[in-house]
Amino acid sequence: MESQLTILLPVAALWLAAGAVADGLPRLHNTRALRRRTGWLLVLALAGVALTAAVLTAGLLSAGTTPVDRAAGALALAVVPSLLVAVSTVPRVRRLRAGAGAFANAPGTPAPYGLRTAAAHPLVGLPVQVTALTMVPALIVAGGTDLGAQPAVAGPAITVGTLAVAAIGVRHALRHNRLAERARPPATRSTRAAGALHV
Repeated sequence: MESQLTILLPVAALWLAAGAVADGLPRLHNTRALRRRTGWLLVLALAGVALTAAVLTAGLLSAGTTPVDRAAGALALAVVPSLLVAVSTVPRVRRLRAGAGAFANAPGTPAPYGLRTAAAHPLVGLPVQVTALTMVPALIVAGGTDLGAQPAVAGPAITVGTLAVAAIGVRHALRHNRLAERARPPATRSTRAAGALHV
């Protein structure tokens, strides 16, 4: 079991760090800081995807119950969210980094609400944080606890996990909508407000 944890701990550390960086992106008010943090997130997300894929591939190629095989089995829940990170999050972060890089000649420029809105998009933070969340059961399984053999624990754990994913998704959506509202031109906002008052 110890060798499984040795394999999974670096994977979990990468995803947890990526989740923390992704969560802080919309709070950055400076384009230089935004560009730097998107670079960190890009490196962490790519490393997390690569390491997760490497463990899963090694598990598929190994025969029997080697530590790598058991570690790959523990990562089964991480397959879909990590794939979503590769397909959706990484391209969005690259575009966000390029957008922040446009202000490289003026590093003290405040980050426009448009960039912060893009940073708050649910497909930037949600897949990364869900992948980090799936590391928790992976580490528990690697530690020697068989969750499937304990229905009294498995049911509530699935419920808590589902609620946690839903809460993360709602939080990202609300934050994205709030920043998107601020990113709209004042004329658009006042027109909408006048329309609401007229109704």
